[in-house]
Amino acid sequence: MTRQATAQGKRWYAIHTYSGYEENVSRNLRQRIESMDMGDKIFSVLIPTEKKIRIKNGKRRVFEEKIFPGYVLVEMVVTDDSWYVVRNTPNVTGFIGAGTTPTPVSEEEIKSIQKRMGIEEPKYQIDVTPGTPVKIVDGPFKDFEGKVAEVDEARGKIKALVSLFGRETPVELDLLQIQKI
Repeated sequence: MTRQATAQGKRWYAIHTYSGYEENVSRNLRQRIESMDMGDKIFSVLIPTEKKIRIKNGKRRVFEEKIFPGYVLVEMVVTDDSWYVVRNTPNVTGFIGAGTTPTPVSEEEIKSIQKRMGIEEPKYQIDVTPGTPVKIVDGPFKDFEGKVAEVDEARGKIKALVSLFGRETPVELDLLQIQKI
């Protein structure tokens, strides 16, 4: 370890783990911090996740998805001891950085990640406007095509005009049931 790394003080660092083992690493690292009395050098362990919406079997489901699969963030002061504790936690493959010196994650990036994680209700990604041609990919009107008539951002729904029996019929759809043509 270089003196420069310890002079930086308490910072966030990204550690690489085997994908799918993030929770294991987080739990093991917390136990190691407690058992090795490193609470004064390693402060927080964070798995960045965000809430997403998906439709399955016609029902909306909110689920958590990892923002960076295979990575865990650790807030710590880097010393030989703290580096050793984190580096030798099972399923940790290493710190992100050059050589053996971990590179801290910038404060702006951490704030951006925390803001992304802090959103309670998932936002809808609305990239259609009235008049946009769409194809329905789910539900009773699957494989029909139509044009967007209205967009309801708050509810994540649209009204599309679909041609049924030779006339345009308004149909209310979830944003996840359509795709742009």
